[in-house]
Amino acid sequence: MQFKRNEIHELSIFLAIVQYRSFRKAADHLEVTASALSHSMKALEQRLGVRLLNRTSRSVAPTAAGTALAEKISAGLELINSGLEDLNGHYQGGAGSIRINVLKDAAVLLLRPAIPVFQQRFPNVELEVAVDDQFVDVTADGFDAGIRYSGTIPEDMIAVPLTPPLKWIAVAAPDYLRNHGRPVMPEDLNSHRCIRIRTGRGQIYKWEFERGDDRREIDVPGALISGETDLAINAALEGAGLCYCLERLASPYVSAGRLEVVLPKWASMGPPFSMYYSSRRQLPFGVDALIKLVRGLNGL
Repeated sequence: MQFKRNEIHELSIFLAIVQYRSFRKAADHLEVTASALSHSMKALEQRLGVRLLNRTSRSVAPTAAGTALAEKISAGLELINSGLEDLNGHYQGGAGSIRINVLKDAAVLLLRPAIPVFQQRFPNVELEVAVDDQFVDVTADGFDAGIRYSGTIPEDMIAVPLTPPLKWIAVAAPDYLRNHGRPVMPEDLNSHRCIRIRTGRGQIYKWEFERGDDRREIDVPGALISGETDLAINAALEGAGLCYCLERLASPYVSAGRLEVVLPKWASMGPPFSMYYSSRRQLPFGVDALIKLVRGLNGL
């Protein structure tokens, strides 16, 4: 079966609807109306003689035939995009543009020191960084790569560690410890005010501690919940309670005497930050260069 130009356009519309699972979101992305997309899909299904989408008043999802078609279209578009990027010198010419999606903590610890060096070495590479602590499908959202903790990256992605394993610690302001006492064991946290963590997936994070082979998770109490480390550390500095964070983020305040490490014998080692990207796409030059730079700055 041969397709005309408008029919190929309909296939790209169909793929957008499958990726967003929503006519409205796909329409916003394509800058058209949801009604126009609905008419296009009805015409495509009639022409092919097969239902591609299951629609309800609240959701849209591909049928089995639609899923198979979407996978073929996606693979074809990725191949086309790869060829266009090759022509533009995106991979081997030291030029082009890359978009990455990064956790805020990774942006502070990894990209802040790396970006000046990257721009000096690769002045012709345009680097766009989106900072987002929510979980993001980097491929569907048009990013070349993302930076997350290794343990949270989908298995179908390629992940490259950017740091060694990361150390997590509990800290508090000296005034808080003088007024409320110092925990000796992880379970002592149950009688303290703790600044709790909500992850990018919406879960309340249990604080993890280990000493040798002894590993414990504490569902700490606390009236303050934060999804942002800066806010949590600032609250701890003001005496609001104990904060659980990466040692590298707390160390400047510990060195200055504004925070003290709590339960120092119970620090926990967690997975490293990793750069991840689709296994079905050739790695852009700029992403590869950034990975090598960040790894070098972090002793890898």
